[in-house]
Amino acid sequence: MKTGLVLIDIQNDYFPAGRCELHEPLKAVENTKKVLDFFRKANLPVFHVQHISVKEGATFFLPNTEGVKIHPHVAPRKNEYVVQKNYPNSFRKTNLLQLLQREGIEHLVICGMMTHMCIDTTVRAASDLEFECTVIEDACTTKDLVFNNKTIQAKHVHVAFMSALNNMFAKVIKTTEFLSNKM
Repeated sequence: MKTGLVLIDIQNDYFPAGRCELHEPLKAVENTKKVLDFFRKANLPVFHVQHISVKEGATFFLPNTEGVKIHPHVAPRKNEYVVQKNYPNSFRKTNLLQLLQREGIEHLVICGMMTHMCIDTTVRAASDLEFECTVIEDACTTKDLVFNNKTIQAKHVHVAFMSALNNMFAKVIKTTEFLSNKM
């Protein structure tokens, strides 16, 4: 089964000094870098997904800003794909599906940001499209959410969404487990 790495929205606005800093983004990007290094050494396909906000009133990932750029720790190389999107689902109105099909990809390894939004939406869509998915949970992160005047800490949001994805939509594992099993 041919495997490809999909890195979702690992962009400057989610890091310190960005417009929407997430919980422990540096930890997530360091783990992502380890997975990315594995794919690069194995010469396996890499797909970077970059969100560009076009919605009126958007406050981050604005076109032509530093914040919209992919973080330098995981910057794409010339032989890697970059897919630009405008919605949480990385497949919606993009060429991601066509690129994956062209490469013969059947299994996706997914890292990125934000767990509760673009990771969740994309993994569920990938599952519906009959891809086998592995999510590297410590190479993903999110932010605190507020619901009914209650703040849900990012670490709890993350665990809730990872547990919801696990088994039904994806195999959810840590970076060390992925690297020790090497798929």
